[in-house]
Amino acid sequence: MAKDLLFEIGTEEIPARFMAGALSQLENIARNKFDELRVGYRDIQVLGTPRRLALIVRDVLEEQADKNSENKGPSIKIAFDANHLPTKAAQGFARGQGVDPADLVVRDGYVYALVHEVGKPVTTLLPEILSNIIDSLNFPKNMRWANFDRKFVRPIRWIVALFGSEIIPFTITEVSTGNATRGHRFLSKGELIVNSVDDYFTVLQENYVMVNQEERRSVIREQVQEIALSQGGTAAIDEDLLEEVVYLVEYPTALCGRFEEKYLSLPPEAVITPMREHQRYFPVVSKDGKLLPVFITVRNGSADHIDIVRHGNERVLKARLADAQFFFEEDKKIKLIDRLDKLKTIVFQEGLGTVYDKTIRIEHLALAIAKFIGTENVNRIIERSAKLAKADLVTGMVCEFTELQGTMGKEYALLNGEQPEVAQAIFEHYLPRFAGDILPESVAGKVISIADKLDNIVATFSRGLIPTGSQDPYALRRQALGIVNILIDSNYHVSMNAMLVQTMDLLGIVPEKREKLLIEIQEFFRLRIKNVLADENIRYDIVDAVMGTSVDDIYDTWLRAKAIANDGGSSEMQKAVQAFTRVGNLVKNVTDVQAIDESLFTVDEERVLYFAYKDAYEEIQSMTERKDYCGILNAMLRMTEPIDAFFGAVMVMVEDVAVKNNRLALLKGITGLTTNVADLSKIVAL
Repeated sequence: MAKDLLFEIGTEEIPARFMAGALSQLENIARNKFDELRVGYRDIQVLGTPRRLALIVRDVLEEQADKNSENKGPSIKIAFDANHLPTKAAQGFARGQGVDPADLVVRDGYVYALVHEVGKPVTTLLPEILSNIIDSLNFPKNMRWANFDRKFVRPIRWIVALFGSEIIPFTITEVSTGNATRGHRFLSKGELIVNSVDDYFTVLQENYVMVNQEERRSVIREQVQEIALSQGGTAAIDEDLLEEVVYLVEYPTALCGRFEEKYLSLPPEAVITPMREHQRYFPVVSKDGKLLPVFITVRNGSADHIDIVRHGNERVLKARLADAQFFFEEDKKIKLIDRLDKLKTIVFQEGLGTVYDKTIRIEHLALAIAKFIGTENVNRIIERSAKLAKADLVTGMVCEFTELQGTMGKEYALLNGEQPEVAQAIFEHYLPRFAGDILPESVAGKVISIADKLDNIVATFSRGLIPTGSQDPYALRRQALGIVNILIDSNYHVSMNAMLVQTMDLLGIVPEKREKLLIEIQEFFRLRIKNVLADENIRYDIVDAVMGTSVDDIYDTWLRAKAIANDGGSSEMQKAVQAFTRVGNLVKNVTDVQAIDESLFTVDEERVLYFAYKDAYEEIQSMTERKDYCGILNAMLRMTEPIDAFFGAVMVMVEDVAVKNNRLALLKGITGLTTNVADLSKIVAL
């Protein structure tokens, strides 16, 4: 027989940003616990609102599955005496396994106990499973409450634990499990008794709780777009904002508000940012993409007294937009170029000067990077853009709405009469700002973005503030990933080592710290490159093979990985890998290599391999300069047959030292063909 399980952890309001991760953990932990304890079930569903984390497991079997195991004991020499009777060692082992010594079996020189463990009633296991689930949940921040030592994201107020209609008893922080849940904090009163999983959904819906987050998401999206349509526009639904709102409300009701059209004279982002980032409102745009004087918000409750709620939201937004307009008008009075001196009042990092100093470094570093990648033709744009890149940090608008850094820099640059390319680069140098964000498109934007991020990374590492585990307060991983993605997207061949050394020069890093610092940062970037390649579904062994050679040129590393990944699964490539790996294994300890002497060849297979090597060497030299790694791999594929024929006909390690060394020299030369591509020995045969 099987029953449904309902497990609900009722809490004070959980921060919305924690919810998605918590639900994912809840599902994974539950699956692992049930599988570990051999508890069968049909399906697992996790649900969440700001006040609850819920787990529903359908068709849980009432009995734990039996378990048969073979447990290895002592060797037969120790287990039996000269008369083949069990020794004390065998008897003790059998007793510990709960079997009779006579039932021990012998295999491969050892005794084994065949143990049959009868499954227990699931109701006896569930208290431990469910309490362990609570203990196993991790959150970015936890808290203690009352006088309890236990930590959790928010105080636990109630726990529902039902197996069918039976309460599973246990207690956490003086909260005992039961069958009483809670509805909406304000629209429902007191405890609500539930007798089953199906009853749970009905009771909560009747008490203004839409417990399924995906249902809330769908309802919010539909309501918001329906209201936007009624206002003659379309809601600009930011998915991150939608995700946040889903976990801010238990019973969503969307409503429309308006603001004065005069605020539309502000740059669109100056209106959208207070709406979206500060008030959690959805902007509405017309068919041609222009902002309308309308916003949509979602309340946590019913439509009762909706006008009061609307007026309250309009009043709050009006104050925000009035501030934005004031700052915008004041900011326009001073040009960006005239704000540079004020950057001297902002400390960049302790011991590393001011933001003004950083601006000077970015300018020099961006020009150096432009020289590395051969884009000096836009040096004037780069120089001017870098000089002004941080100037908007001292504007009133950015001080009030920090999310607008770069955006307002672009707006003010255009108002100041700067070239459009300069304005665009000022905006783009912050890109990408988050995972999945757009990358800079202009050359100036790209090189200044790289320069800014490199300066941040090297400066922070130099102070010993290296990201560890989940701690990355300066977002260095994101910035390094941004550099990697820009270089790949732009097809830029540039030495990371050269850029890092240049950055250290500008930061004045003392010589005795440089070597260690360089190694740490290079390893930091190696991990980011591996992540990028893994995200493109390139096999781990191919990633390891490519990174077994130089990764100084990030775009070059990506090209090599893609080339091998395209052919990595073919039978021809597998044969080539095996052939080159065999060659490599034979000469991996050979260091002193003589010149190849054709006169020492004794069989045709040697000569054929030698001429195949010469042809491939010339081809690969040319293709390496062009970064034609697909061509290089094809040249390697053509080497497979002569290599196999060579090993089929030739003994390398012969007594004649001259002949042996000549053959080793040939094989050593062949391994050199792949040196700049990958360490093929790391590729796993399929």
